[in-house]
Amino acid sequence: MDSPATDPSPVDPMRKPRGDEIDMYGLTHAGVVREENQDHFLLCELRKHVEVHLTSLPESELSWAEDERMAFIAMVADGVGGGQAGEEASRRVVGTVARYVTESIGAYYTADSTDRDAFSGALHASALRVHADVLEAGESNPELEGMSTTLTLWIGVWPQIFVVQVGDSRHYVLRDDRLLQVTRDQTYGQSIVDARIMRADEAERLTMSHVLASSLGGSESEPVVQSIPSGWGHVHMICTDGLTRHVSDARIRDRLANMTSARQVCEELLQDALDGGGTDNITIIVGRAVRRDE
Repeated sequence: MDSPATDPSPVDPMRKPRGDEIDMYGLTHAGVVREENQDHFLLCELRKHVEVHLTSLPESELSWAEDERMAFIAMVADGVGGGQAGEEASRRVVGTVARYVTESIGAYYTADSTDRDAFSGALHASALRVHADVLEAGESNPELEGMSTTLTLWIGVWPQIFVVQVGDSRHYVLRDDRLLQVTRDQTYGQSIVDARIMRADEAERLTMSHVLASSLGGSESEPVVQSIPSGWGHVHMICTDGLTRHVSDARIRDRLANMTSARQVCEELLQDALDGGGTDNITIIVGRAVRRDE
C-alpha cells in the first residue's frame, strides 16, 4: 500500500501572514437613489516603527528593524441625520475611533497581550467615548443636532479578530464554505424577533423595522464587543445595510466562496446591490489571509 502523501509545506496556523499574503479591499457608493453618500470607511494597518539613524552594524543584521505589523483595522460607519449631519457623524466617528483604537492596541501590546477581556473592555470604552463626542458636537452646533451613525469595527490581531458593533452595519465571516453573520442588528425589528414576538419575515414588513435601537450619537448606545478566532482562508466582510437590503446572505456566500480577489468580490457585490435597487449608500470591505508558496 502506498503511504499517504505529505504536504511539504504545511500551513502553520500561528504564523502571521506576510504583507503579500493579505488580500483586502474596500469601497463605498452613494447608490442610485440618494444624492449624497453618508457612509464612510477606513482600511489600514498599524505597525511598530523602528527608525535607525546611525549604526556600525551591517544591514544584514538589522532585519529586526523592519516595521512589524501589529494589527489590521477596518471599519464602516453609516450616518443618520438630515442635511449633512449624517455624513458629519460617520466621518467624525471613523476618524476618532481610529485614534482611540490605536491607543488601545498600543496598550494591548505593551501589557499582557493574552488579556482579551481587558482589550475588549478598552474597545467598549472607546466606543462610548466616541458616542459622547458625537452627542457633544450635536449639542454645540444646531446644524448637527440629532446626528448619529452606526459603527462596525474589525480589528485583526493575528490569529484573533475583535469586532465592535453599534447599529446595523454587519460583519460576516466565511469559513469552511459556511457564511456566519457575527454581528446582530441593533434595530427595533431585530429586537421584536429576538423577543419572539414576530418572525423575521413579519417584522421586516413593519415601518419601524430598520429604525436603529442603538447608535453612536443616538438616544441609546450599546456597543457590543466580540472576539473570535481567525485563520488562513477565512474571509471577512463588513458592510452597511445598503448591501444587505438588496443582496441575500445566500448570494453573499456564493460571491465570497468563489472570489478571486477582495477587489473583485467587492465590485461584484456592489453591482448586485445596485442591480437590486441601490436605494441606500453601499459600503463593503472584504479581507482574507491567503497562503503563498514559500
